[in-house]
Amino acid sequence: MNTLNELKCTFPARSENESFARTMVCAFAAQLDPTVEQLADLRTAVSEAVTNCIVHAYRNTGIGSITVTVRLLPDSVIYVRIADRGCGIADIEQAMTPLYSSAPAEERAGLGFTVMQSFTDQLTVTSRPERGTTVTMRKKLLNGTDPEAGC
Repeated sequence: MNTLNELKCTFPARSENESFARTMVCAFAAQLDPTVEQLADLRTAVSEAVTNCIVHAYRNTGIGSITVTVRLLPDSVIYVRIADRGCGIADIEQAMTPLYSSAPAEERAGLGFTVMQSFTDQLTVTSRPERGTTVTMRKKLLNGTDPEAGC
């Protein structure tokens, strides 16, 4: 993978850090001069992924960490990997089913992976029970001055 620039950050799995993660990723992505809409999509996808780590991997305990890796790739592609070392997912296909939640008592919508898929070009989820989960997202960002960007 030919990387133009890379950022890696590990932080505690606390809900207060969700806004930090999405802001960090978007600030780093700004090097590619994305549109405001693309930044909003990216912010939403990262927010969902980090929130899933906090709520499901660590059960809102605040114990554990989340590692975010962001890579800027050729052709204005951004790669974002969000990993935890939490409880893992036994059945990824089921977990990615719209409206499914591993925490139904908490009145969760069960749309986290669906939202991530809708705001990225490619979403990959890997997981091992008791070992953690890694969500990888890719999105092509057309810069704000690109005629194809629609602005």
